[in-house]
Amino acid sequence: MFTQLVKMLILATFFPASEVPIGGLDVTGEFLKCTVDLADLVGIHFVMSRIAGKGQLKFMIAGMGWATAELVMTRFLPLWVGARGVEFDWKYVQMSFDSNVSLIHHISMAMLVWLYCRSDLQKSLVPIVMALLALGCYRPLIVEILIHAVGFGSWTLLISKAVFTACVAMVSLQMYLGIPSQLQNSFY
Repeated sequence: MFTQLVKMLILATFFPASEVPIGGLDVTGEFLKCTVDLADLVGIHFVMSRIAGKGQLKFMIAGMGWATAELVMTRFLPLWVGARGVEFDWKYVQMSFDSNVSLIHHISMAMLVWLYCRSDLQKSLVPIVMALLALGCYRPLIVEILIHAVGFGSWTLLISKAVFTACVAMVSLQMYLGIPSQLQNSFY
């Protein structure tokens, strides 16, 4: 949660809102904002290096903590206040589904950071891990480009986020399962 607060302070200080026309897209600003997400990966690595335990537990704990911090900082208050209202609105159901997609995304990103830091990972898999980490960091930019270029609606956008996250998670899981089982249970 501390890294989320620091990230928000950095974004507010160094990347203020730009003068973009309504309905426009500031690609440079969004790219720089997504670049700050690399600090999250460093924070995840720092957290996992401090957790004593098995490898599976490390990335699960780090991913769950990261997803919980994001949920509390970005979605908890709107869900709590808005969903308790008298009128029902589908945006709260979409926000709940998006939180579940984000949970899978954060766990798979934590798994990729854990895989990247392993010394026994095959050297041919390192570029794939790095590419998936980069895609995960720049996912909000890719989503914004899809919204403006293709004109995705809210449900279509949610489905595309879910498909993207599922693809990254499946590739991450396959690389994780490729590590021999006796090494998966070893300490970091």
